[in-house]
Amino acid sequence: MEEPTPRPAVYRAYWAFAAERHSIFERRLAGHDGPWTQDPILREHRFCNVFRAADRVSQHLIQEAAYGDRHADVDDLFLRVVLHRLFCKPATWHLLESELDGIDAASFSPDSYAAVLDRAFESGQRLYTGAYILCANRAYGHERKHRNHLALLHAMLSEGVPNRVARAPSLEAVYHELTSWPLIGPFMGYQLAIDLNYSPLISFSENDFTTPGPGAMRGLAKVFVDLGDFSPSEAIFWLVAKQETVKAELDHEPPRLFGRQLHAIDCQNLLCEVDKYCRVAFPALASNRTQIKQRFMPDPQPYPLFFPPEWGINDAVADERKACVNNPAHI
Repeated sequence: MEEPTPRPAVYRAYWAFAAERHSIFERRLAGHDGPWTQDPILREHRFCNVFRAADRVSQHLIQEAAYGDRHADVDDLFLRVVLHRLFCKPATWHLLESELDGIDAASFSPDSYAAVLDRAFESGQRLYTGAYILCANRAYGHERKHRNHLALLHAMLSEGVPNRVARAPSLEAVYHELTSWPLIGPFMGYQLAIDLNYSPLISFSENDFTTPGPGAMRGLAKVFVDLGDFSPSEAIFWLVAKQETVKAELDHEPPRLFGRQLHAIDCQNLLCEVDKYCRVAFPALASNRTQIKQRFMPDPQPYPLFFPPEWGINDAVADERKACVNNPAHI
């Protein structure tokens, strides 16, 4: 098979971005005062963490939805994780949890949840993240997006999707189960599969399956001149493998999350972030996006770190915390 042909300057920028963005994460974790980088693009604009699981919203999902109820069964875990990611906004999660006295499958009622969200929506509260656009058709006959999503969750619970996910033979099978449902396209299906994989419901390697979203496809078009005989997904796995040689080839240290290597979901997300970075660094590489919309504003609210226990890195996280007793943890 003919391998992908990298665009040299952008390929180097992919790995330089990965190294420096993760160094920013580590400097903030260690409690260093800003600015945390000399790269003007990284200083001025907002970029996600290199490791998806370390991002603020993913951390909230892992800690609150996936591991926040130690008595959660299969249906509970599925509901909690999918509900969290569909809105992708911690404030919406806390609103529902406080108004409904907990989130579990036994008490789940689309009408009750919708009543809470209707009131918030009508008062001007934003229910969804602005990080990406969700499919918003009236698949279940409702005018409001959140009511359709609640109806979707009710249908999935009623049709036994949680148990099918729990018995799935692979991450790809989970993805195909999810994307067979209305309102869940390829991008959201992959994100949800990864989120469910954080939880005790399933436990596959994050290198079991990947598929690029729109941002990653734009990133692939910038990082590579062409993909050779590789599919977009295979090109992402090619990047995963390249972290073993990038130090020798480019003198960039591949990032590690408390010793954990980059996996396919991380390299896929990095393509999205490098696409954004290139809009400023390589403006001649035109795409349908020409600007980075979000400016960097450090969030003043601290948050702890916790990762799926099977990754085996939470002890290293705890050791890091002990070594930084004055750390404000504004990651």
